[in-house]
Amino acid sequence: MGSLQYITTAYQKRMHKVFQFIDTHLTEDLTLDKVAEVAMYSPYHFHRIFKEITGEPLSAFIARIRLEKAALVLMRKQTVVITELATEFGFNSNTAFTRAFKKHYGVSPTQFRRELPEQYSKIGIIDSKNGKVENLFAPYFWSITNLQNWITMNAIIAVTKMPKMNIACVTVIGHLQVAQGFARVMQWATPKGLLHENTTMITVYHDSFKTTHPDKVRMSTGMLVADEVQADEVVGKLTLTPGKCIQGTFEITLPEFEKAWVSMFIWMQEQGFTKADTHPFELIHTDYREHPEQKCKVTMYIPVE
Repeated sequence: MGSLQYITTAYQKRMHKVFQFIDTHLTEDLTLDKVAEVAMYSPYHFHRIFKEITGEPLSAFIARIRLEKAALVLMRKQTVVITELATEFGFNSNTAFTRAFKKHYGVSPTQFRRELPEQYSKIGIIDSKNGKVENLFAPYFWSITNLQNWITMNAIIAVTKMPKMNIACVTVIGHLQVAQGFARVMQWATPKGLLHENTTMITVYHDSFKTTHPDKVRMSTGMLVADEVQADEVVGKLTLTPGKCIQGTFEITLPEFEKAWVSMFIWMQEQGFTKADTHPFELIHTDYREHPEQKCKVTMYIPVE
């Protein structure tokens, strides 16, 4: 199957629980036995399933997620002590953390914090096959001024408090699998009478494209549902808790989604907001296939403190 596939029906609910468990226990000792118990599989069977779904063994997946979360902290908190960060994310020494970080990003944590966060588009990942740094964000080579002008012309920005949201969703890994994830949820929702003209689709981003390769980014794709809608073996349930968000509403083409998100984060920083620890998400209100210019109306949300 590989890491670019959405998670198959047979494993959907259990793996949904596994990813949530890893997210909430990332700083703890996450052994194969412990995580396999959450999935209700034997360690041997779970190891095989997990690698098939994610493209990585559990230990490599957890190590990568820890490095990427640490990178986000370095980007957001200039005063954080790197040795404390190494301990917080489960590395037994600062040397081990620095070595792993440099292998993954091509630069040391200190250099990353000093140089990369301000470049937006220039974060690289080492390609293990050729040892070269791969540029992940070629489409992002726009000046900050141009992005600010673009968002002024194309978005309505506000700071709002979002209510609790219940989501029926599936997990997808890799940016190319979003459409398959939505198709899976709609296929599930149709016979239940949950899909109608007022249905709002949603994508929740559990990883950041700033620090995670697009092929590895994990997302929950689904639809907003009422409290009483239950999860099952096909579709999981995710609840977004109330909180303050920066909200941007756009009518854009699919290739402009990246530009919109980058602009939103620049607006957040320019206005002095700090991103909260919860996940950004977007509500998709219309189908781009029904628009003469293939545009859709979307509202993007960045949780802030």
